[in-house]
Amino acid sequence: MNIQKLVVIGGVAGGASCAARARRLSESAEIVLLERGPYVSFANCGLPYYVGNVITEEEDLLVASPQLFRDRFRIDVRTQSLATAIDPKRRQVSVTDLNTGKPYQESYDALVISPGSAPVRPNLPGIELPGIFTLRTIPDTQRIVEQVRGRRVHRAAVVGGGFIGLEMTENLHRLGIEVDLIEAQAHVMPALDPEVASFIHAHMEGKGVRLHLNSAVSRFEAAGSGLTIRLESGRTISADMVLLAVGVRPESGLAGEAGLDLGPSGGIRVDDRMQTSDSRIWAVGDAVESSDVLTGEPVLIPLAGPANRQGRIAADAIFAEDLGHRFRGVQGTAVVGVMGLTVASTGLSEKALHRRDTGIVFDKIYIHPESHAAYYPDAKTITLKVVYDTADGRVLGAQAVGEKGVEKRIDVISAAVQFSGTVFDLEEVELCYAPQYGSAKDPVNLAGMVAANALRGLSPLAHWETLEEERDFILDVREPEEFKEGHIPGAVHIPLHDLRQRIDELPQDRPILTHCYVGQRSHIAVRILRQLGFDAYNLSGGYRMYEAYQRLRNCP
Repeated sequence: MNIQKLVVIGGVAGGASCAARARRLSESAEIVLLERGPYVSFANCGLPYYVGNVITEEEDLLVASPQLFRDRFRIDVRTQSLATAIDPKRRQVSVTDLNTGKPYQESYDALVISPGSAPVRPNLPGIELPGIFTLRTIPDTQRIVEQVRGRRVHRAAVVGGGFIGLEMTENLHRLGIEVDLIEAQAHVMPALDPEVASFIHAHMEGKGVRLHLNSAVSRFEAAGSGLTIRLESGRTISADMVLLAVGVRPESGLAGEAGLDLGPSGGIRVDDRMQTSDSRIWAVGDAVESSDVLTGEPVLIPLAGPANRQGRIAADAIFAEDLGHRFRGVQGTAVVGVMGLTVASTGLSEKALHRRDTGIVFDKIYIHPESHAAYYPDAKTITLKVVYDTADGRVLGAQAVGEKGVEKRIDVISAAVQFSGTVFDLEEVELCYAPQYGSAKDPVNLAGMVAANALRGLSPLAHWETLEEERDFILDVREPEEFKEGHIPGAVHIPLHDLRQRIDELPQDRPILTHCYVGQRSHIAVRILRQLGFDAYNLSGGYRMYEAYQRLRNCP
């Protein structure tokens, strides 16, 4: 194609990166970037932290100004310019200048659509009342800040426990505001597995946040200068403001009206070059339906990292097809900070594997290592779950929570997932070590070792959710003080150092499920017992995971 003019609809991560990359590939092409808002490139991931006064200057949220795009890249950036229609046959975009209200037509040789996603506003009674906000843009943030600072907000309700909901809860709490977090599902961070999310619940409740799980909102009502949130259960919550964070939907309407193919998720269907069903139109970012790296299934994952990469790939497809740059797909690698706790994940969760019915036979391990060498000050516990294919040990996904060192472990495992790595690779991967940064056996290595031991039959695993306390023979190998503090009803207690001397107390004719607090001592117990002819298994994750499952059972 002879591309003399490129038009990009939408800035921020996908569109702005595409336009900049396009200029680096073609000095001669005319490049026009249309952005409906007042800012062409801003850090939308930083918006909650501006509300919380962590980022104190609004200007710090601006990644690049229209002037920078003009001066550095010779790109014609037009903010406050709303694309209202696309005519693929004429290769024209209908645009309205929001400053003047004047409509006009913009022609193109190649078009890139990056409309992003919009916050979901459920159709509930009272949803349009003053004091109910969503967060997507800098103007949204300005309205929330005005409410918080100008109207003396003492109590806020956050509806939705995903990324934005948790980040807004943290930042409102940081301002001294009491927060009620309302989540319709059984746990926050619905993309996680529930037992991992239970650690977030315990942490947030310990910080004073009131959690309302399994709680759907039925309506909003005005109540003096504030609001009343009515739940389907009949309970009510009072608040001075409400932040809606119940998810996003792809802004694919413009593409659909232009006749471009949409996928089953409602996102714009593209190939691995980000090309749509029209050979002159590409699409990137939150509105695009991507393929899952592991399953190949179409998915919507609105994250900034994939959007940036997609923007580059679309520019390459338009101006440098010979580079052969292709989009590999997405695996949902993400991290969120929650009031001093870090939560990160990559790839498929156990829940997603069950829901998608992939046919993959998988297992999982839990470990609770320290963030760095335990003898060095300020080490913090990380809880790490890894899911893997039992056929070949291929890593399918991982989730972790902790105060330190969480995200770098998930980053390593994310790379393993992308390159079809196995738990045997995790066992052997060489990572940097000094006592203030990690351990000689890094948590990533430990995860690989535990899974590899299970696959090799050295230390097979059992899991807490399948435990039947009245039926199974449960062996607790912790110390007496630990046992007194809490134990499983009916468990037989033999401390590890007494196990060899008391081996006659154990049954030879039934499986023995062993546990300690995190799984290390019980692994030693399993090796002793299996070498002596017992059918022994390690309850993965130890008593710490038993406590997590108990928290889930106690949720309303």
